[in-house]
Amino acid sequence: MEALIRNMWGDPRHEFRKPLHIFFYLLSLPYGGAVRARNRLFDLGILRQEKVGCPVVSVGNLTVGGTGKTPMVILLAGMLRDRGMRPAVLSRGYGGKSTSDVLVVSDGRQILAGPEEAGDEPVLIARRLKGIPVLAGAKRVLTGRYARENFGVDVMVLDDGFQHRWIHRDLDIVLLDSRQPLGNGLLLPRGPLREPPAALVRAGVVVFTRSQDGAGPLMDNKMSGILSARPLLRSRIRPTKLVGADGTEIPLSFLAGKKIFAFSGIAQPDSFRQTVEGLGGVIAGFRAFRDHHRYTPEDWGRIEHDAGLARADLVLATEKDLVKLQGIPHAQSRLFSLAVEMEILEGADEPGSALQNIVFRTLNRSPGLPWVPDPS
Repeated sequence: MEALIRNMWGDPRHEFRKPLHIFFYLLSLPYGGAVRARNRLFDLGILRQEKVGCPVVSVGNLTVGGTGKTPMVILLAGMLRDRGMRPAVLSRGYGGKSTSDVLVVSDGRQILAGPEEAGDEPVLIARRLKGIPVLAGAKRVLTGRYARENFGVDVMVLDDGFQHRWIHRDLDIVLLDSRQPLGNGLLLPRGPLREPPAALVRAGVVVFTRSQDGAGPLMDNKMSGILSARPLLRSRIRPTKLVGADGTEIPLSFLAGKKIFAFSGIAQPDSFRQTVEGLGGVIAGFRAFRDHHRYTPEDWGRIEHDAGLARADLVLATEKDLVKLQGIPHAQSRLFSLAVEMEILEGADEPGSALQNIVFRTLNRSPGLPWVPDPS
């Protein structure tokens, strides 16, 4: 069903030529009405946001699927830590089985929950962010207050929080894929939009991801009007190294000319494939699983079998996939992941990037934090 719906998220010009497209378009109408009504209730103060005792910076998007939220959360939380602050990351814990209101994935010293319980993204964030507590739970007000009371944090990063309006935030960072910022322009389930484009008025800063060097964001007239008074930044997701299931690190140059069997369980598997090819790897075989797929020993057996038939030199996955496969003993010897990081292109050659300047200026105005180190 997920694949069927995603296949319809193309050009909407022939909207009424296929009965199934009409059906899903009709489903999107009550969904859009409900979203607009909910937003209006928050805007009027009938539904109220709650504060957690310190500033909150949210990272989110307007569409479903991968826009680079996890690398942005890692970049932002690390930046706050490196400036002498005590951040925590609050995640929804999508894909995890935990029913606890508050699940401590990491206390900043050790990882306390695995991907089965917490979901893949919180565990990946916890592994990448040493010294930073990571908590998961659907009610981010509860996880935020727990982090404040038990870990003494003074700023929180809300992962995938643009639509989670129950918690007060000081800054909303919204990510849009520069290749297709609004998808086909239609709401779920007929299109990938979680909210109408007008919701971008809540954004404090918009970051266009997967941008090419020197290329400005492409916006239609509708988006230009909505975003006219907001900072617009460009970014790219940059591969950094290969990391083995046993922690071994290998430079990217190792991929050049190698036959690679690659697989992924992410929203945009083609982007992973293209990245591997861009690094000089020869794709001998590729398997795409659904986003947040839970791998089993049988899955790994099929991957090994296919990689053997392809005579691959290396089996390569994304970091999210590696997190979920490390519990399978047979995957330890051959499996590597491609580590990536978010890079803000504006201000990249300056002491403080444009994003740093925006974040710290916002926090300096927050009554919950009397002083923040100057970004310059």
